Amino acid sequence: MKKYSVVFVIVTLILLQACKPKQNIVYMSNNNFEHEVSQARYSGLHIQDGDRLQILVSAFDEIAVRPFNINTMAKTGAAGANTTSAANQIPSPSEYIVNSEGSILFPVLGNVFCKGMTKQQLKEELESRLKRYLTDPMVTITLSNFNISVLGEVKSPGQKTSTTEKLNLFQALALAGDATYDGNKTDVKLIRYSDEEGKDKVISLDLSEASIVNSPYYYLQQNDILYVEPDRNKQIGENRNSKVDQWIKYGGVGLGLLTLILTLTRK
Repeated sequence: MKKYSVVFVIVTLILLQACKPKQNIVYMSNNNFEHEVSQARYSGLHIQDGDRLQILVSAFDEIAVRPFNINTMAKTGAAGANTTSAANQIPSPSEYIVNSEGSILFPVLGNVFCKGMTKQQLKEELESRLKRYLTDPMVTITLSNFNISVLGEVKSPGQKTSTTEKLNLFQALALAGDATYDGNKTDVKLIRYSDEEGKDKVISLDLSEASIVNSPYYYLQQNDILYVEPDRNKQIGENRNSKVDQWIKYGGVGLGLLTLILTLTRK
């Protein structure tokens, strides 16, 4: 009777462990959310090598501003040297690619170093230089290649393009269809290139903490990589399944050899 009681206790404990609810599956479930969310800050994107910048220069004098918009100059040249046509030409953004030295080649101004700047800083720098040639110049800058990658335990992994430059961690996960049930939300890896160190940095983020909104990594930069690791239960399950598959494979090979040996022996 004692033997059956021990077996019953063991089976009950195993079932209770199996039915134990999964922890940390809710975003920002820990800490004081109302207090933390009010502290979130957005410092803006920092321009990187290879970025494609759409820049539009405008001013009161439409003719004077033409040399600073490459696309407008090209269209005007194609239409011919018609002064009336040139005056009515609507400026359109020109695209500039940040070179390996961190600069763009801007009409009239020449090389303008912009690597590491925010768009606002570059806007102020260009407007300051353009005041030598224009009255009250206005510069509009748009990043046309804001791409990130979301990998691992998400429903739709891969490279994603954001339509907004103010993109936070949860919006990035939403682009990938959110993390799966097996995703470990307490240890999401952010891979970001560091200009200061000249290499990629790996940052561990706990998305179950409400204080994540106060993290300097809460808002993403272009070319960031998010990796959602599988939780421990899935890793154990995958290892177990892998071992079972190996035993089945080895067992099949062994059974085949045994059958061959018995067949040869009978002969």
